[in-house]
Amino acid sequence: MSSTSHSMADPNSMGEIELTNRFSENMSQLCMNRDYSDVTFVVDGVRLPAHKVILAARSEYFRALLFGGMAETGMAEIELKVPLEAFRALLRYIYSGHMSLSQMREEDVLDTLGLANQYGFTELEKAISGYLRQVLSIENVCAILDAARLYNFESLMNVCHTFMERNTTDILKHDTFKGLSQQSLIGILERDSFSAPEVAIFTAVREWCAVNSESNIDLVVSYVRLPLMNLEQLLTVVRPSGIIDPDRLLDAIEKKTTSKFLPYRGALWPDENVASPKYDSRTIQGELRSSLLDGDTDSYDMERGYTRHTINEANDQGIVVELGAICIINHIKLLLWDKDVRSYCYYIEISVNQVNWERVIDHREYNCRSWQFLYFPARAVRYIRLVGTHNTVNKVFHVVSLEATFTANVPPLHNGIVAPASNVATLEMSAIVVDGVSRTRNVLINGDAKNYDWDYGFTCHQLVSGMILVQLGQPYFIGSLRLLLWDLDDRNYCFYIETSTNRKNWELVVDKRSEPVRSWQHFTFTPRPVVFIKIVGTYNTANEIFHCVHFECPSQDPNYLQTKKELEKQIPQLPGTSTQTTSSPSSSSSSSSGSLDQGLEAESPGV
Repeated sequence: MSSTSHSMADPNSMGEIELTNRFSENMSQLCMNRDYSDVTFVVDGVRLPAHKVILAARSEYFRALLFGGMAETGMAEIELKVPLEAFRALLRYIYSGHMSLSQMREEDVLDTLGLANQYGFTELEKAISGYLRQVLSIENVCAILDAARLYNFESLMNVCHTFMERNTTDILKHDTFKGLSQQSLIGILERDSFSAPEVAIFTAVREWCAVNSESNIDLVVSYVRLPLMNLEQLLTVVRPSGIIDPDRLLDAIEKKTTSKFLPYRGALWPDENVASPKYDSRTIQGELRSSLLDGDTDSYDMERGYTRHTINEANDQGIVVELGAICIINHIKLLLWDKDVRSYCYYIEISVNQVNWERVIDHREYNCRSWQFLYFPARAVRYIRLVGTHNTVNKVFHVVSLEATFTANVPPLHNGIVAPASNVATLEMSAIVVDGVSRTRNVLINGDAKNYDWDYGFTCHQLVSGMILVQLGQPYFIGSLRLLLWDLDDRNYCFYIETSTNRKNWELVVDKRSEPVRSWQHFTFTPRPVVFIKIVGTYNTANEIFHCVHFECPSQDPNYLQTKKELEKQIPQLPGTSTQTTSSPSSSSSSSSGSLDQGLEAESPGV
């Protein structure tokens, strides 16, 4: 051997010797080997020798069993009532740290998962669970779901549910469906997203009941949504089965004929826009229908790129989108035409059958513009009806884009209005500065609170005769705001702030008319719906101009946010009140600030 050669036992440059593989190989040779063994497990009549010290070192369970003073501690042979092949696989893992799941039968993998749970091998549990998620199939998903429920693996259960919901028809027809546990079956049936013709669900449940006659049949069939079947199916399929009480059948018929809203099921595609051609969705009412769902939110102008309808007092016009199938959604994102400063009022209704409509968004009293981020309780939906009720420029309602999704990231809502945690007075969230003089359009809400001087970076107005007016993209439930007054010298300002939803009725939320202040100002007030914020300066110790550098709502004051976060930790969070995480496209509005409309120039703070 050359003098420059190194053996595997040579240390590396850090002086570390790495022989883990050799050690594992040597240890694995002791697995189920009688040499030096001091305990034997008897499983299904098969004797499996083992070594107490190795088992105790690898598992708290075996440490307590073999050395903890339990009845088995002094026994040379211990009988275990566990699956033989699974226990063999576990022993190999204990000695070697290795398990080849792909070489095992699926039933043995599931049994091994149970043993890993029983004996406290947490990392092995996670690894097996991850493997099962990858190998889900029509043939094994029911068995894996039962195992996941038995061992309380919630993430694996969720994966199984999603897989079954993507393959509902095949699952219902497969023999393994009859082998589901009662608890797992009920867990599936009560999910709105387990979507298939209800008669197919009933037929599969009827066959399950025939095989599982010892189960609580009445309880199981109570989760079948009988009113979703037509009268012929109820009379020719359900009634002859004999598993439905006649009174329950009559109740179902009555509910079907009298109720406006039935417990519909729908497909669930989290974070997927189901109002798109990909899902066979289409616009079936409105003018210029092809533009609404084409996904193009850039190529639109005065003549093209939008869908529209005429606004009238009867509100009998509208834009209707038909989804390719009944889907569960809780979020609609709209782009209202925004190439000028116009605003719209509107409402949105949803339906499964175009007969019974439920209003989920009602912005008839709010001036809205550009991108709209709308949330409501999750519903099964086939049709979305969008009705414009007002346009500040003319009698036509224009919509560039509509998206419909289900999201787990639902912000807090107050009577259907978003209560945001982050600043919504931004260009990205469709806010604009309607009135106020500035050298740069919308500089007040561009997010830059550092780059300003005597000539640039602020918005202003003449005292007595002017104001600064900010319009949010849609109504938000707001209870705080913050602004930065121009502060490059020692001047002070007096001012007041009012809010409105329609520019007609105003509420005073900040009054600093008799208390001169300077620089950063943070305010909280009783939360309320807000669309417009009017900032009116009344005094400046230096001149007759009011200057504001930055505005935001809700306030992003660091101390306020920290205190609020600490308080929220002490209050249990209610369902559906998670922080909004939906990203928002930038507004493509080309509207001008008040300074351009009036042809004024920004007044320098030094004037």
